[in-house]
Amino acid sequence: MKKVLLLLGIVCLFLFIGCGQEEEAKQKETGEAAKQEVTETAEAELPGKGKTITPGCATWTTGFFLEALYSRACETLGYEVDDPKKLGAPIFYRSLAAGDLDFWANGWFPLHDEFLPTNWEERIVMAGTVVRAGAVQGYLVSKKAVEKYDIKSLDDFRREEVKEAFDANGDGKADLVACPPGWGCEKTIKFHMNTYDLWDHINLIKAGYSAGMADALARYNEGEPVFFYTWTPNWTVYKLKPGEDVMWINVPKIVPKKGQKGLEDAMIAKGLTGTVTDPCKMGYVANDIRVVANKNFLQKNPAIETMFSLMSVPFSEIAEQNNKMFEGEDSKKDIERHVDEWIEENQDKWNAWLSAAKAAAAK
Repeated sequence: MKKVLLLLGIVCLFLFIGCGQEEEAKQKETGEAAKQEVTETAEAELPGKGKTITPGCATWTTGFFLEALYSRACETLGYEVDDPKKLGAPIFYRSLAAGDLDFWANGWFPLHDEFLPTNWEERIVMAGTVVRAGAVQGYLVSKKAVEKYDIKSLDDFRREEVKEAFDANGDGKADLVACPPGWGCEKTIKFHMNTYDLWDHINLIKAGYSAGMADALARYNEGEPVFFYTWTPNWTVYKLKPGEDVMWINVPKIVPKKGQKGLEDAMIAKGLTGTVTDPCKMGYVANDIRVVANKNFLQKNPAIETMFSLMSVPFSEIAEQNNKMFEGEDSKKDIERHVDEWIEENQDKWNAWLSAAKAAAAK
């Protein structure tokens, strides 16, 4: 009798365990289904769900990071983002006005003012500011050469001993690393060459900018003098630091381009590190880096409108990322990793931007 009771007890125990396991499995399955439902609901509630956007991207490498970061913001809001179209500034603004593109984060103003089409306000919107007045531009010369030849401005490159020192190709002119065709700075450099009558004294290196600067850096490391145009943020001022390795020099006098009347004072830098004089006549207006969008696109996407209006990236952090690219971390995968790292380091701010953007879409 005892054996029978024991056997029945064991059977009941196994039945109890089996029922418990079955119930646990059902609960687990129900929980996973609920979790999946919540995830799908959250994704469905993202403002960009089912929408595809097409960004533009600058042809200059220092703009790649900003495109990737702003595109990631759109993806996080649920949008599908096409591969960016790399375009020069003149073509970009025409494409944006026509609705062929939705936005880019590589607008430089007032440098790009001349590329905006007629009545651009009807079709194009300044959607946000990445860096305000942080984009300084001008001409830099190796510090040792500045001291040796007493170089203060572009006018000093008329002197034979100065031209000879900076003449790498033997054409009798000083070599200046300039800007490729289609860049806004190319037109300004050409304007300076005409205005100050320097074509017979300075040779413009207008091939790929990164390659030209890599050659200049190699010459500098070999003890040769260098002369180049640059802008900030840029990896160049990481490698050749103003005040230590190189110096900003003056233009002979401030002469504004067409459309820049009244901006003469903005072309003079005061308190800038590494200038041969203070103040220094840079010849360029300090630019805002702006996010520029198609007006119709922005009106239909309040989440992106809010996100872009809030986003910004410190000048120093853009320059730091640009330097990583120059060091060889320049693949698409590398840049996406840089975006991941930047977001992780700025997570609270990023989350606040996203929350505000989602709230704007929900109104």
